[in-house]
Amino acid sequence: MRETDKKVRLPGARNSDSRIVINPVCTVTPGASVRRVHTSSDDWNGVFLGTFLIGLREGLEATLIVGIIAAFLRKNGKPLRPLIVGVTAAVLLSIAVGVLLQTLSMNLPQAQQEALETVIGAIAVVFVTTMILWMNHHAKSMKRDLEHDASSALNAGGAYALAGMAFLAVVKEGFETAVFLLAAIQASQSSEALALIGAAAGILVAVAIGFAIYVGGLRLNLRKFFRITGIFLVFIAAGLVLNVFRTAHEAGWIVIGQQQIGDFSAWMPKTSVLGAVITGMFGIPTDPRLIEVLAWLAYLLPVLVIYFWPDSHTVPLHRRLRLKMWLAGGAVVLAAALFALVPRVHTDAMGDTLQAQRPGTAPGATISVRLTEVSADQITLAVDGQDDVTLHHVSDGVVGGVEQSQWETTVSSPTPSDLPTNPTVADLQRRNGGRLPSGLNFERTPGPFEAQWSQRQTYSARTSGSTLINAAQSTTLNAVLAGGGISGTKTVSVSGGLGAGWVVPDDEVAAVTDRLVDAQQQAAERALWWGWLPGVLLSVAAGLLLSGALDHRRAKDQIAEDAEAGVHPARQAGAEGDHAPVETGAAAK
Repeated sequence: MRETDKKVRLPGARNSDSRIVINPVCTVTPGASVRRVHTSSDDWNGVFLGTFLIGLREGLEATLIVGIIAAFLRKNGKPLRPLIVGVTAAVLLSIAVGVLLQTLSMNLPQAQQEALETVIGAIAVVFVTTMILWMNHHAKSMKRDLEHDASSALNAGGAYALAGMAFLAVVKEGFETAVFLLAAIQASQSSEALALIGAAAGILVAVAIGFAIYVGGLRLNLRKFFRITGIFLVFIAAGLVLNVFRTAHEAGWIVIGQQQIGDFSAWMPKTSVLGAVITGMFGIPTDPRLIEVLAWLAYLLPVLVIYFWPDSHTVPLHRRLRLKMWLAGGAVVLAAALFALVPRVHTDAMGDTLQAQRPGTAPGATISVRLTEVSADQITLAVDGQDDVTLHHVSDGVVGGVEQSQWETTVSSPTPSDLPTNPTVADLQRRNGGRLPSGLNFERTPGPFEAQWSQRQTYSARTSGSTLINAAQSTTLNAVLAGGGISGTKTVSVSGGLGAGWVVPDDEVAAVTDRLVDAQQQAAERALWWGWLPGVLLSVAAGLLLSGALDHRRAKDQIAEDAEAGVHPARQAGAEGDHAPVETGAAAK
């Protein structure tokens, strides 16, 4: 894990249940999940402001809805009790959802906790983005639209229908607030209590503003308010996008694009006001990764363009298909260029020759071992001074972060010509380098024995693709003994006096492994550019074409409706953009 991340790993424990979050001094149980909390006075500038703004924005939206419906009920002489019941139920349900999600997140094993944080963050981004863009275009007509819906509900089902309408509206805002706040708290790595205080303060201020509007003591241009706060929320949501990719990496879902592209800790330390605001409020870490920055830009730039696009430059429906076709074509061309031009990194051909050495020999006295053939079930090694050797597949596994295959074979070789046919136990001890072979002694098995000698050479190797990582050879001399105090026959190893086999030095094996790890990392990073990004661009192109087709159908339907109503399309398009800002307050009611 990264040094700046908030989790630590218990040594030797399994990945699925041992990564835990701890306080600086605490007692933990493997499998438990406790968050590290760092708090300082500067957190008030970051986490508090961020959650305060979320609570203010979402709370005011819900308060305005309730206030408009309450004013409508009062104007029509209807009781407010059903409305109060509906709003109270919606608030309690929203709080329950937030508590449930947080409890579930805290009690999951670490990998699943990161996965849940990723999902919650992604949902929060969708919620806040749709809310920002919808309110940016509908704030000016929200009061009129709500009163129209309230009138319809009142005519259809009375005050209880209006209470149900308020319940659904507040539940929607409450769910959005709960998910958005939970994602912001998880991303901030700071005090949950501080974040909740900020959110509660924002909601209380929103309620106060809403009440002042309701009683007529405050006039507020909703469009300007939501537009200004929406800018901050866009940047907060972009920070959530960045955090989604970080937690997805922690969950093991995203492993590409993890190279650090900057270190901001020097000019925005977490203990500073700037660091608290940038990190706590907008979710920008001090160690951003490549894929996080790409995701941040891919979200922020299009949303800001859409957010600030002037109504006077809105593309008519009947022209959007052509525009989106051009944009889709550009995305396809860019995807094709990335796929064709970004070079690949081949990780299975890092080298087929190693220099082995016999233990105890001079450093320059090496034996060249070369991998000449590779198939699914066997490989062939060419070794200096001897015939080629064929090794057979034994197993596969991961060693040092590299997927490797193990190969082995054992072959017979000629025995030394000076071996005695009737050795004594002393002869065997001498042949074994001064050590008695296992199971023999001078008292009970002094010899001489009848001996049948055999010598075998064992070869082993490890490969990754067509890269030779390690190789070794050893020789075993065995004797099948009879007589000399032995009942029956006995096989003993008399290999201690033989010259040692050869082996590839550990430092060369480590160097090859490091090269393979580096190549795999480079291949994964390159795959981001020639594989993943083209895939995203093609998905964007498909979405643009689908959206353009839907716009084309809507344009045809609108033209048909306008023709029936006798309205010229250009005149209708001009009428759609003519909306004046709406002020709320006593005059608006």
